[in-house]
Amino acid sequence: MPKMENLQNKYLAKAIKYPSKLIVFWRSMGPGIIAGAADDDPSGIGTYTQAGALFGLGFLWTALLTWPLMASVQMACARIGMVTGEGLASALEKKFPRPVLIIFCFALFLANTLNVGADLSAMADSAEMLGWGSSHFYVVLFAIVISWATIRLRYFQIAGVLKWLAIFLFAYIVAAFIVGPDWAEAIKATLIPSWPADSEQWGMLVAILGTTISPYLFFWQASQEVEEEKAAGRDTLELRVGASHKELLVRQYDVGIGTFFSNLVMYFIILSTALTLHRSGLTHIETSRQAAEALVPLAGRFASLLYTVGLLGVGFLAIPTLTGSAAYALAETFGWDQGLDAKLGKARAFYAVILVSTVIAVIFDYSDINPIKALYWSAVANGLLAPFLLIGIFMVIRDSSVMKGQPSSKSAQLIVAITTLLMIGAAIGLFVF
Repeated sequence: MPKMENLQNKYLAKAIKYPSKLIVFWRSMGPGIIAGAADDDPSGIGTYTQAGALFGLGFLWTALLTWPLMASVQMACARIGMVTGEGLASALEKKFPRPVLIIFCFALFLANTLNVGADLSAMADSAEMLGWGSSHFYVVLFAIVISWATIRLRYFQIAGVLKWLAIFLFAYIVAAFIVGPDWAEAIKATLIPSWPADSEQWGMLVAILGTTISPYLFFWQASQEVEEEKAAGRDTLELRVGASHKELLVRQYDVGIGTFFSNLVMYFIILSTALTLHRSGLTHIETSRQAAEALVPLAGRFASLLYTVGLLGVGFLAIPTLTGSAAYALAETFGWDQGLDAKLGKARAFYAVILVSTVIAVIFDYSDINPIKALYWSAVANGLLAPFLLIGIFMVIRDSSVMKGQPSSKSAQLIVAITTLLMIGAAIGLFVF
């Protein structure tokens, strides 16, 4: 009997121990999970939908390629924030002339604003499809709600909400299984790349790289690390400088999981739209609503509903990262007070960037610009801007002085360099063809 009680106590201790470890692990996750999920914003979903509709399984291999590239770049940005105690713009200022950095920041602001406008439009279309009223009304409503939450809520509240919104992305994985792919054919397309043959395919490759390895996520990742440290009580730069091996290892897992999940969702969106829209001859999708409605006769109403709800959910996750990343970049460049924990009265310029970007995006949505094309071209713009920023990131992570004696490893530097060369090559391919 005592032996049985000891055995029960042993299993009870394990039952208590492992859930508590999982809770601690989940709480330690955050910046990497959020950045990875935000990468699959409506712009990304629109781009992946177009890739599947236009070229079938032809771009499935990119999901396999971009995971290690995206993970390495995001971890490099995380490391910059963790060991320098400052955001990415502050680090880049030590490598680029100030006028060049200002140009980069305003280019980021414009690209992000275009992205926000396209995201709001896609979200509003999704709400209208669910029978909730006019899309024009929802563009304004979503803009107001997201802006209010970004300004009024504390950082840990925003981060907590964004982390749970990542669950919406499971909708796209479920939708792909509902379609029922031929896995032998899918695996073959995944492992054997099909090289772009014309300008349209090169443009799609640039768009996929730009929406996966996105400039706004570089700034957001580094700034979130600073916010995490501030939330932990490290209010001064001196307290934030440096990171322990354990802290870096936890973030590496965080970034690895977030980027893997992001690319997994990308894979299943391309797969499901290739097997439905492309095979049915629906190769040119004009709106996100058209894409969702086209899935009804091809994959069933539930698959269409998942596509629609997923688009709505990730929009709420992505827009704060888009407006926030531009605000962080400009604030660091011009020396403004900043941070999602800062009160409106203290960080007026920082929050003004968020509001101005959102207002311009709403105005953009009342024009006659095709939202899916806007989503695609915002991805192309990101694909052209990213290589220039990656050159700066590469220069920073290998500089022991800037990195406070904790530069990235040689292997990490190599992968960032390869990523930069691939994105430059894709951009050259677009212009040459």
